[in-house]
Amino acid sequence: MSFEKLNLIEPIKRALAEEGYVIPTPIQEQAIPYILKGRDILGCSQTGTGKTAAFAVPILQMLYQQRLDGEERLHPRALILSPTRELTIQINESFNTYGKYIGLKCAAFFGGIKMNNQMQGFAKGVDIV
Repeated sequence: MSFEKLNLIEPIKRALAEEGYVIPTPIQEQAIPYILKGRDILGCSQTGTGKTAAFAVPILQMLYQQRLDGEERLHPRALILSPTRELTIQINESFNTYGKYIGLKCAAFFGGIKMNNQMQGFAKGVDIV
């Protein structure tokens, strides 16, 4: 199976191709269609198998479609929680990479640094936290 068969929008497919993604991993192949249908999933797989893309890609597509449908973005529309600062940064970078052609704003917030800088980003409007 290819990413073409997952019914992804062109801007996301282009970003994935630029990152060298050709064939979805098993968790991506199984998760993306369910999430795009609005279903909840619970997925487990080893490190390095593409779990972040498995949930980030459909979230980006759904939020992009909502914006095209005229929904105003007055507040964050997706919240991703992670257990460590490092994983938070990695997830945020992935969302920005996969969504670089769709104009959604992502921001990461975590402890250990001054909150003022983080809050400034939030005040500018964020789709995904």
